[in-house]
Amino acid sequence: MTWIEALILGLIQGLTEFLPVSSSGHLELGKHLMGVAPGKSLAFTVVVHGATVLSTIIVFRKDLAVLFRGLTEIRWNESWKFAALILLSMIPVLVVGLFFADYVESFFDGNIRFVGFMLLITAMLLTFTYLKKSNDRPVGFADSFIIGLAQAVAVLPGISRSGATISTGLMLGNKRELVAKFSFLMVLIPILGANLLDLLKDETTETGGVPALSMIIGFVAAFVSGLFACKWMISLVQKGRLIYFAIYCFIVGAVAIVLSF
Repeated sequence: MTWIEALILGLIQGLTEFLPVSSSGHLELGKHLMGVAPGKSLAFTVVVHGATVLSTIIVFRKDLAVLFRGLTEIRWNESWKFAALILLSMIPVLVVGLFFADYVESFFDGNIRFVGFMLLITAMLLTFTYLKKSNDRPVGFADSFIIGLAQAVAVLPGISRSGATISTGLMLGNKRELVAKFSFLMVLIPILGANLLDLLKDETTETGGVPALSMIIGFVAAFVSGLFACKWMISLVQKGRLIYFAIYCFIVGAVAIVLSF
């Protein structure tokens, strides 16, 4: 992988991790178009995912500071409730990761036709969000688990994690800014855990032939673009403008399907 390819893929990861267009799907499409072998670039994928986790922490550093301060109190408060909601949302993706990891990984093989169909599903979810009237209901425990189910489905390339979780929360009637914040924070532990497991595997302890410079460039590109995309996405959710991404996902999905033939 050249440094130019790493730069492009890093920018794709950073932007699409937060925008509702599927980062995994776009990474697979990007690798396919540039001729990067999927099996040889798994370590790079781990690195750029770590970069977007770091950008999330930076954007929500004040919220996380308040959360951790609240957790130091030995009593039930909003911080403990939020932590419980996050942990509950993690159960579905934890089950997928423990029992279906090999099956899920089989979809990351450069099958752009599958990615295309999943992008069409993402477009459909975002369209439902546009048609649903906004509400101001906070995220409850039942909501948390259902949003967690959406996150578990979004492990498939082409299903946007942010798109699936935010759309699900909005369709449940949750307040826009609250569900956006919840969507971005609920993924921190699962991504860190998945990255750690990947790094512990023999096949991912090596860089897969990706030069160190390309790794660094990809990390920086994903981090910087992730900062921009995260802040932008929060604003877009509050303004209810996700329908534009539904149109984009439909077009890209359709193009991917056509190119697969």
